[in-house]
Amino acid sequence: MTSAPTASAPPPVLRRLSPPLTALAAVAVPTAYVAVVDPNTPGHYPDCPFLTATGWWCPGCGALRCVHALTHGDLTGALHDNAVAVLLFGVLAVVWLRWGWAALTGGPPPRITVGARRWALIALLVLVFTVVRNSPIGAGLAPPLV
Repeated sequence: MTSAPTASAPPPVLRRLSPPLTALAAVAVPTAYVAVVDPNTPGHYPDCPFLTATGWWCPGCGALRCVHALTHGDLTGALHDNAVAVLLFGVLAVVWLRWGWAALTGGPPPRITVGARRWALIALLVLVFTVVRNSPIGAGLAPPLV
């Protein structure tokens, strides 16, 4: 006869790893699609409504091209397509690794707290990036037109 697990016993490792592995799969599937279907070829993805309406690159413009470049090992191209996306992907990778390690070792998942000052700093960074990439001095930060 098997006994029920005690309340203090950690769940089995596969059950603990299930949430981070599910999140990884949720990111890996669309990433694999973007790796195969080149965003630099017209007609595969919709145009950015902000770019269409204003003629300005939005903070997300070039992110699909950035993902495509990263999946092909082209860090320089990815930075050219969307430097902020590369920074964001790096931060998300570190957070995911910490989450996976915590799940593997049975520790608590990492807590991310973003206060009002950090949100203001992030908004300012995105605003400055948007303005600079749309100015002549930041032309190297704008993705190529397709």
